[in-house]
Amino acid sequence: MNKKLLLVVFIAFISLFSLSANAASAPSESAVAEQSVEYEPKSFTELLASFYKTTGINALISPSDDVMTDEPHAQDARPMTSFEQTWGRIIMFIIVFVLFYLAIAKGFEPLLLLPIAFGGFLANIPLAGIGAEDGMLGIIYNMGIANGFFPLLIFMGVGAMTDFGPLLANPKTAILGGAAQFGIFGSLVGAVAIGFSLQDASAISIIGGADGPTSIFIANALAPHLLGAIAVAAYSYMALVPVIQPPIMKALTTVEERKIKMPPLRKVHKLEKLFLPLLILTLAMLLLPEAAPLIGAFALGNFAKQSGVVDRLSDTMQNALINIVTIFLGLGVGSKLAADKFLVLDTMGIMAIGLIAFAAGTAAGVIMAKIMNKFSSKENQINPLIGAAGVSAVPMSARVVSKVGQEYDKSNVLLMHAMGPNVAGVIGSAVAAGVLLSIFK
Repeated sequence: MNKKLLLVVFIAFISLFSLSANAASAPSESAVAEQSVEYEPKSFTELLASFYKTTGINALISPSDDVMTDEPHAQDARPMTSFEQTWGRIIMFIIVFVLFYLAIAKGFEPLLLLPIAFGGFLANIPLAGIGAEDGMLGIIYNMGIANGFFPLLIFMGVGAMTDFGPLLANPKTAILGGAAQFGIFGSLVGAVAIGFSLQDASAISIIGGADGPTSIFIANALAPHLLGAIAVAAYSYMALVPVIQPPIMKALTTVEERKIKMPPLRKVHKLEKLFLPLLILTLAMLLLPEAAPLIGAFALGNFAKQSGVVDRLSDTMQNALINIVTIFLGLGVGSKLAADKFLVLDTMGIMAIGLIAFAAGTAAGVIMAKIMNKFSSKENQINPLIGAAGVSAVPMSARVVSKVGQEYDKSNVLLMHAMGPNVAGVIGSAVAAGVLLSIFK
């Protein structure tokens, strides 16, 4: 009986305590009255007018002075200009649909171009705030692009998909990968020449290697304020490799050079493939620790593949992981296709520098192959087309090289030969990024 009485007293005490707490925290009647907004009846015409003010049509036609830009960090927002709210958005919608056409109708790297273009579409929708700090694109951007995490995951996946066999079978093709990095240092000089600081120019210059993940990684470290423009430029040129490279390759080679057949590659022992990523990472550790995050992620993916004992992990890196990250990365990069971010002088300058640098890197690889042929026997001639694969757009450049070669000789398969300089280009751009980062430490 005593136990029941104690239980009743305890419950009553808790109830009284809860009521007093609620009473203390409840707002006063006057406060409630101030917060409530009395509904004012409107006519049908007034309702239509109110609805029209919330539509995208009105936002595109009638710009407002109090519209702010969507930013991943709210403190960076600024008022949008009338041009950015109207014609700027319309221009960006046109650009986005051109990218859709290239991705779908022409098949220009749709895995990259389609999510980037769709991110650009979402970023230009007025009033939705999709690119703001608490919007979908803003969350994605802060989650993995602003901190450089997505590029490392991409490098891990690329490493798991990479076969060092062609490079090991013909090591001299690494020279072509090194030559193609001329675009990086050429663009560094060009960016400084047109007024960018040395630190900003260093971040911009990696676009010359057509390496999106590395571009984001170094921009995050050296020039965060240019990260969006650099990412858009780098990934745009990676996706447009089939458009940009073939004219340069054809302009610098003769028909006879394009028909050169290279001897079959030797079979590479598994131990060679197993130790190479460890060797590359060790060299980075000893000589260029700044490049270790990129090279380390790449080496991890490749080592897992070559070990042959973690097929599930390797398969995840090659497929599920890299596919998921590519979706997020594309949307995050696409968020920077908003009119207020893309249609500005700095972005236009970065896009121009990137295009020239990428073209220069492609040309440098082809020219280096022609020079090497001057010192090679007839049996060991290099098809100069594979020099274009020295940029680190892997495996897009190698596929483009093979396609161009087969336009002149259907039996001339250059894909595996081109993978040698292509893989070397990936390592080369990471090394170049480490060199540039070390300058400012």
